[in-house]
Amino acid sequence: MIKAVVVDDERLVRKGFISLFDWTSYGMVVVGEAGDGKTALEVLGQTDADLLFTDITMPGMSGFELIKETRRRHPRVRSVVLTCHHEFDFVQEALRLGAIDYIVKTLLEPETADQTMRRIVERIEWEDGCRAALLADETQRKLPADSALVFRPLDPAAEGSDELFELSFVRRNPAIPIGGMWLTPLLHPSPIEEIRREIKSRLDGRWASALVTGMAGVTVEEAEKTLAERLPLAWFYAPPLNEPLRVDYGEWARGSCSPADRSDRADHMDRMQETFLGAMDLKWTLDAAGWEAFKRAIGDMRPGPERLREFGEALCRDWRGTLLPAEEAGRLQAAIERNRTWADWQAWLLQYSDLVKRRMVELSFTGEVMLCLIRAFRYMKNHAGHKINQADVAAHVNMSRGYFSQCFARLAGEPFGSVLRDLRIDRAKRLLKDTSDPVHRVALASGFEDEKYFSRLFRERVGMLPSEYRALTEGTGGAP
Repeated sequence: MIKAVVVDDERLVRKGFISLFDWTSYGMVVVGEAGDGKTALEVLGQTDADLLFTDITMPGMSGFELIKETRRRHPRVRSVVLTCHHEFDFVQEALRLGAIDYIVKTLLEPETADQTMRRIVERIEWEDGCRAALLADETQRKLPADSALVFRPLDPAAEGSDELFELSFVRRNPAIPIGGMWLTPLLHPSPIEEIRREIKSRLDGRWASALVTGMAGVTVEEAEKTLAERLPLAWFYAPPLNEPLRVDYGEWARGSCSPADRSDRADHMDRMQETFLGAMDLKWTLDAAGWEAFKRAIGDMRPGPERLREFGEALCRDWRGTLLPAEEAGRLQAAIERNRTWADWQAWLLQYSDLVKRRMVELSFTGEVMLCLIRAFRYMKNHAGHKINQADVAAHVNMSRGYFSQCFARLAGEPFGSVLRDLRIDRAKRLLKDTSDPVHRVALASGFEDEKYFSRLFRERVGMLPSEYRALTEGTGGAP
């Protein structure tokens, strides 16, 4: 039995509408009525209703506002609009908000009432049939259409999905929530131009969308697993177009997991790691060809967003105060949160590149000298626990010791020895936190041969002895 609620601020009109129908003959029963939107929402919350008949023009909350709020609070409740207006814009707005039908009160007569109500019941039965076909036996939950639209909000914190259900083609088809996305099998397809136009005008910049083909006979569970694995990365690297990404589900589903494929993936991960390690020399920031090569490598290998995030955070952390002013490093660090696509990351990386170039100009360095100094910093960080000195590092980057010392101090803002000691203290802090090695071993592993000198220097730089630092950071998961 379909449970209905009738809402109209004119009591006599409301009572007249209720008395006009033989509700039980349509498998319906009126379980509540209200004279305003606020009361209607209370009735809906108390009656487990299935259908809402609502007037449009009411004091306080309008019928349009009531429909929208009903969809938010009670998404399974369908709405039918009662109106005195026959103008197209009123009807269009009602349908846009998800109403399944509308009734012009001034044209409703006893002889037309039966046809109107049967039309509404048929619509409800059709929607319920679609839903039942999709949500029946778990082993038989097969998608009923070859093509489907998939949507995902770009901002996970965005409230609800109201604007998605304002799309005409979503209203005409089932909408299935799957793993943070919405899957809409196109039982009633729309022209692709209409789909593209509505997505651009209503969802522009707020939702990612994809038109997936080859899904006939695929179960909802299979689709959820495959799409959850593949679509986020495909969206991430898609061109910034305001239209659905085109996807052939069959190609994805045919991907195998043979030993050869696993070996290829392992090789792929190794090459990806090499690419990011190589990119830390920052050649891409100063050389146009280097930038194009790095950009092409990322586009080919398609690392996940988290890997790019780690790379970006390392760039900000490692070069704060040397290549990047502290304020700019903080701004870039905060901007990482807004990078939702590879296109966003490219813009971010180019901003980073501009700052490195600006720093080079400020110091009056050539690109060659700048890259040598960057390589020197990286070498020092990677070999801080070894017995290295300024002559070793200068030789590594093919610079004379005197010129290297002068250029290094200008970039770092302090002498080579001070920077190396700081790097060794940082290494010691990590070892104290992550290992149980005694202090004398930590000292040796950090490049200090004299344990007493190490402890004295550590207290000067950190404000406490190594043993005190270990006790303070033990179990915290991070050093202060």
